[in-house]
Amino acid sequence: MDMSRAAIRYAKAILETAVSSGNATKVNNDMKIIAETVSGNQELSNFLASPIIASDLKMNALSEVFASVESESKSLFRLLQENKRFEILLPIAEQFNAQFDEMNGVEIAKVTTAFPMDSALEAQVLAKIASISDKKITLQNIVDPSIIGGFILRIGDKQYNASVASSLQELRREFLN
Repeated sequence: MDMSRAAIRYAKAILETAVSSGNATKVNNDMKIIAETVSGNQELSNFLASPIIASDLKMNALSEVFASVESESKSLFRLLQENKRFEILLPIAEQFNAQFDEMNGVEIAKVTTAFPMDSALEAQVLAKIASISDKKITLQNIVDPSIIGGFILRIGDKQYNASVASSLQELRREFLN
């Protein structure tokens, strides 16, 4: 079983447990914190992935770092310790968030811009998305200066590219033909 399939299964199991106990929203917040912490700290990520470090040490470290998380999140740590799978904690947290959003009808719209979006631009984008999609939308802004200007909007499997770089590439193709 590859890492992503395992992460999906662990996330699904934790989500079912959290829903049945009525703590799904709190556990979702835990998983967001876990994902941000692990992805933002290379030392912690390397520590969890290291086969040399004993699983007891990893468990103790996670218990210290994430002392305030819900019992379902702590049970995930214990499960990962038993199965020696701490290296997939980040994908599990990300999968949990994705499954939680899907369960609640929330869709993530990724907006790539050349500079960080301000609140006015964010409001315009949300208004445009509301006319396209009937789901609740969460915006994720990705900054990529290589698009020069404009934006690239991706919702699910649909993409709308209104970047300057794309327009320039299109012009280049036209001139070459």
